[in-house]
Amino acid sequence: MEQVVNLAMPFFGLIFIGWACGKLRVLPVEGLGWLNFFIVYVSLPALFFQLLSRTPVEQLTRWSFVATTTASTFAMFCLAFVVGMLFNKGDMRAAAITATGGAYSNIGYMGPGVTLATLGAQATVPTALVFCFDNAIFFIMVPLLMAISGERQSPWSTAIIIAKRIFLHPFILATIVGVGAAVTGLRPPVFVDKMLTSLMQAAAPCALFAMGVTVGLRPLERITAEIPVVLTIKLVLHPIVVFTALWWIGGIDPVWTMTALLMASLPPALGVYVLAQQYHSHVPTASAIVLIGTLVSVATLTAALWFVTHDPLGIGVVVGH
Repeated sequence: MEQVVNLAMPFFGLIFIGWACGKLRVLPVEGLGWLNFFIVYVSLPALFFQLLSRTPVEQLTRWSFVATTTASTFAMFCLAFVVGMLFNKGDMRAAAITATGGAYSNIGYMGPGVTLATLGAQATVPTALVFCFDNAIFFIMVPLLMAISGERQSPWSTAIIIAKRIFLHPFILATIVGVGAAVTGLRPPVFVDKMLTSLMQAAAPCALFAMGVTVGLRPLERITAEIPVVLTIKLVLHPIVVFTALWWIGGIDPVWTMTALLMASLPPALGVYVLAQQYHSHVPTASAIVLIGTLVSVATLTAALWFVTHDPLGIGVVVGH
């Protein structure tokens, strides 16, 4: 159990420090923008590039893993969408935000830190693949559902928005460039490589601190009946479905299976709140989903870490290598 605590507490400790700073120190919220810019456009892309560029090419084409994890996440999105439709009396815009809260893990800010600290560099490729293809689900489905529900945009405009969000996202661009470097064997000059290494080392602590501050600055305005249902889908059902599906199809590297389990066990992403604000829909509920989900995940993610580190089913995962 000590190993699990040592893995989980640094992550939640950094989030708590950020949350406490957000509550105790009155600073303009606009100042957080530069830190978020550094994380999203500089530090995390450097991490993805550095890790993927050193990856053997044959590890980048395991499509059975991609299909299974993406289908599992999409199934959770659909289930949470039905829940949102029922609780919001057929309001598709609100249901789209609810669906996102039920399936969108914090795979950007928390994902790489949790998986790499727990499973080592072997978790790099599955982490990047889950990130890219899970994000594609939300970048496609949310604009599409908002357009269907009456957003005043032409199909062409919606298609352009979707394409831009997928192919111009800094994490996905860094993943593409990293894969290209792995395929070609190209490496950056030594001084650039050292800068990228410094940037990647800053990714996890900065991201977790910023996440804590952001959560601390968001008021908990309203707790509705749909929230515990959505969080049960996100924090309990999602990881169970992902793990069971990968275990059932067989032939998947145990480290990849456990990586997908950890990614699915993460709390709802801050992107849930960002999308709600962007579309002016279900904002108080989105804020509550992120805040309460982060708090509850202290227990659920810790349980997932115990499962990964103790391997009670004997699937043969080696932790930290």
